[in-house]
Amino acid sequence: MLSVLSDEIGFEPVQSVTSPILSFPGLEIKLYQRRVLRDGEDISLTRLEYGTLAYLASSPGRVFTQEQIFEAVWDMNSDSCHSSVVNVICNLRKKIELDSKNPAYIKTLLGVGYKFGMERSGG
Repeated sequence: MLSVLSDEIGFEPVQSVTSPILSFPGLEIKLYQRRVLRDGEDISLTRLEYGTLAYLASSPGRVFTQEQIFEAVWDMNSDSCHSSVVNVICNLRKKIELDSKNPAYIKTLLGVGYKFGMERSGG
């Protein structure tokens, strides 16, 4: 009886869907530790900054609207998300970009949203 039950349930080992570390040139995001390193130096981020960065960096090149970012990171309805997302993106750029006026990591697509513009390295 036990073998029949285990066949029906289909036990399979659990595998992580994403890597615990997202590595990009000059930037490393340690997901399991909730740490961000810029050129090896720890960067202090708020919960919302970290969540936004991890969300964007998990899908490099994919464009996300402000509403998508807000709903995923804030875990709330996106009725009034515009200024919240813009402020967090601005603060993130000041902390992780070499030149926040000419960002290498977080790109703006005017009228559409944001994307993480750097491809993953190594790993």
